[in-house]
Amino acid sequence: MMKREKTEKIKAVVLGHAIADALGVSVEFCPREELEAAPVTDMQGFGTYPVPAGCFSDDTSMALAALESLSGGSFDPHDVMQRLGEWYYNGKYTPTGETFDVGSTCATAIENYFEAGMSISECGLRGERSNGNGSLMRIHPFALFVWLDAAARADWESVIDRASALTHAHGRAKLGCKIYTTVLLALLARPEKPSVTLALHEAACRYRSHAEYTHYERVFSPDFFSLPRDKIKSTGYVVDTLEAALWCLLTTDSYEECVLMAVNLGDDTDTVAAVAGALAGALYGREAIPARWLAMLQKREDVEALCERAATAFIKAK
Repeated sequence: MMKREKTEKIKAVVLGHAIADALGVSVEFCPREELEAAPVTDMQGFGTYPVPAGCFSDDTSMALAALESLSGGSFDPHDVMQRLGEWYYNGKYTPTGETFDVGSTCATAIENYFEAGMSISECGLRGERSNGNGSLMRIHPFALFVWLDAAARADWESVIDRASALTHAHGRAKLGCKIYTTVLLALLARPEKPSVTLALHEAACRYRSHAEYTHYERVFSPDFFSLPRDKIKSTGYVVDTLEAALWCLLTTDSYEECVLMAVNLGDDTDTVAAVAGALAGALYGREAIPARWLAMLQKREDVEALCERAATAFIKAK
């Protein structure tokens, strides 16, 4: 695979995530019944938050902070946290210069590191009630890093564990990130729907003895993707978010259909859509993302420039 093709795949994943995030921002926390009556069909602004159309949320801001750190060519947890601090305290990596929509677990972990002086191995929350989707929503830059960096790929599970644990250190959140990474890596290698089911089978075999496996059993069931929409939850709980994103991916046939399905599930609209959108970007490619949405994405040029820098750093000379 040539460098340009790899760069385009990085852009497909990162832009796929950011655009889906932006589609969901204006209706975050809206109940499903409300969106059934008036579904989202395009970018819109000034809904849940006072931001214009095309603005992404903390999901993408934290991912961009991680991507910029990784574009230095290595995974340095301290550097990632420094950049997360720049986002949290100073509004860097945001579309408007102001930080908004910060999850409590992420906020506490960042404050643990910067204000309480806790170490990088201690700042992430470990309690069972700290299993929100805040690490899942920013894990795709690390998946892209291990995809292209041969040394990191050899120990990719450790990379994903440590990346999640910066904010979400409980085994359930870390396992969700590893299942998601397994699927994303499969789609980057072979962008077709059967790659998803094969990757989930691989993950089921690999993690069957994991202490948190039972919480994800439903997504490993061959009947999961035939479940009706009303059986899919779209909350901020990491298991619900992963299930909803995968369900949307495999019950639709295009990037646009996938992310709109995710948004219109309601509740944690931006994150479910963003998590699904990165996968849909890998599956369908950058060219499948509607041009009208690309044109409306705030800070798009900055996002694409960062993808270029990351690609250069990740693609090592053999």
